[in-house]
Amino acid sequence: MSVRRLFRVVATVVFAAVVLSLVAGSLLGQPILLSYVETGSMEPTLAPGDGFVAIPTEVAGSIEEGDVVVFEAQEIQGGGLTTHRVVGETEHGYITKGDANPFTDQDSDEPAVRREQIVAVAWQPGGTVLAIPHVGTVVGALHNAMETLQTRLAALFGTRALLGAQGLAYLLLGLSVALYALDVYVSDASREHAPTPDRDTGTNARLYVGMMALALVIAATAAMAAPAGSEEYTIVSAEFESDRPLVIPQGTSNSFAYSVGNGGLVPVIVFLEPGSEAVDVQPRELRVGPRSVANATVTLSAPPETGAYRRYVSQHRYLAVLPTSVIRGLHATHPWLPVVVIDALIAVPFYLLVMRVLGTGRVPPPSKSKSKGPSRLARLRRRYL
Repeated sequence: MSVRRLFRVVATVVFAAVVLSLVAGSLLGQPILLSYVETGSMEPTLAPGDGFVAIPTEVAGSIEEGDVVVFEAQEIQGGGLTTHRVVGETEHGYITKGDANPFTDQDSDEPAVRREQIVAVAWQPGGTVLAIPHVGTVVGALHNAMETLQTRLAALFGTRALLGAQGLAYLLLGLSVALYALDVYVSDASREHAPTPDRDTGTNARLYVGMMALALVIAATAAMAAPAGSEEYTIVSAEFESDRPLVIPQGTSNSFAYSVGNGGLVPVIVFLEPGSEAVDVQPRELRVGPRSVANATVTLSAPPETGAYRRYVSQHRYLAVLPTSVIRGLHATHPWLPVVVIDALIAVPFYLLVMRVLGTGRVPPPSKSKSKGPSRLARLRRRYL
């Protein structure tokens, strides 16, 4: 393979991975690899539409003053993911502020940001956020186009399975298969009229099978990451008893069921952990079968002082394609480690198996004395399709 062609293939794969990660991250509500800002609150550091490298909180380590973080806001613009800078810390959480804003978020009635609300930290090589101009504009257009396509396909086939992150994975997988089939057809047609065969015909096969494997990784990651995260409960420590489970007499506690559903066809292992003080959850580990629901018990305690308090329960979910003991050990090392191992376990065998069936497509040039027969890919297509 020539250096120019190798560079073109690598550039195509990198570009596709970046775009897919951005679109998938916006659908999942969890930045994957890259994120971007939509407003001017972080100018001049980040202009509207600028992208940046988003490091997951679990990987970023400790959060310090000066870090630019992506967090789940409660009040800012109605709530949702917000990218602002940490300018201080209190016993209740972090103080955040947009670089272009005259006041902190907490001056605008946003509660102090807790660690559990932060989903990513912007990469700052040399102490400055590395801005990638106009990324958000392109991704926003692609996101809207994909949402429109998913909505129309869901209406056409009469199923909601084509919506959201799961639908995006199905769409990408189907598109990868279609592009690969088209490439095989065009390549075979071209070779029938070409005076000499192309010695590098296997390149496209590897590229498109790799894209299919990437789509599987996105689907698996979406199945694990989308339902996971922290769930917030706002309790009221009151001087009286109430029928509402989140209104708790001061100095006492209340317990209620915490349901964990699995709408997929693969069992999942779920780890539940207290995300803040005065929270208990039992059991801490659940195995949820396909299309079923399992229950845990969450106990929330109210402090002696009256008022409203936020409590969190964190959930980590993994496809049960490994023994539970292995997933448990990987999770104890790092919460993202089982996701990486499971993705690799799904994608690598798939890639190797498909490439084993299709082959690389590199056929030595036939001698002029031999008659030209069907190409290897053409024979495989007739045999397997």
